[in-house]
Amino acid sequence: MTHPRTHDNEKAMKRETINLDITRATYERLHFSQATRAENLIWVSGQVGIDRATGEIPEDPQAQARLAFEGVKQVLEEAGSSLENIVELTTFHTDLQGDGPGFGAVKDQYIGEPYPSWTGVGVTQLARPEFVVEIRVVAVAGD
Repeated sequence: MTHPRTHDNEKAMKRETINLDITRATYERLHFSQATRAENLIWVSGQVGIDRATGEIPEDPQAQARLAFEGVKQVLEEAGSSLENIVELTTFHTDLQGDGPGFGAVKDQYIGEPYPSWTGVGVTQLARPEFVVEIRVVAVAGD
């Protein structure tokens, strides 16, 4: 199968990795970026409910959701965007039915209109057994 050739004058898509100073060790150890920006879109890797300053993981699902949204906010700001520019939200929950209403209340504190596309997925486990929620987003770069 042949593929159409790109025109010589088309630029290759510029790709930039986004990592906070505090997550540099994660980038080096696990080989993934907190976000990747290509053109005017930013893909934020899954953010979890860990306090980045202390390393603590609260038991409360709503507290974890707040910390995960704060992580998303920090990464988007580092990439030159904000929560208002989210166009797609994907959330992963170890107890989607049980934690859903509480998560929705926290989400509404961070995400306003116009609401992004949202997919909530129930999973059996996340990266660590203490995690109950993980949030990833796609956002448009800021103006």
